Amino acid sequence: MNTAPRTAVLLALLGLAALYVGWFINDRHWLATQLVFTAPPLALAIALRLGWRKAGFWASVLALGWFSHGVMSAWSHPQTRWLALIEIALALLVIFTASLPGLRARFSKRR
Repeated sequence: MNTAPRTAVLLALLGLAALYVGWFINDRHWLATQLVFTAPPLALAIALRLGWRKAGFWASVLALGWFSHGVMSAWSHPQTRWLALIEIALALLVIFTASLPGLRARFSKRR
């Protein structure tokens, strides 16, 4: 993965982790929310930073779930709609930027 998409994925993952920390700070089941929501993007950001080649792929796979969670939350919880919309945007950013190198390789003109 090139440095620009890698940096964008890294920042989006850290943004998701920060969003979840703030979103669930007063939740009754704080530890569970941190393990389910905050830990995966944070672990993937660390793995991406350490150079694990499949971190972008797994981030985009998990981002499909984050996207779905954001859509469900935006639809059913009007009080947290803005947080859910931010989650949707960050999940789409992860999916797009992690897929960009593969898309470029697939659709570029061959020499």
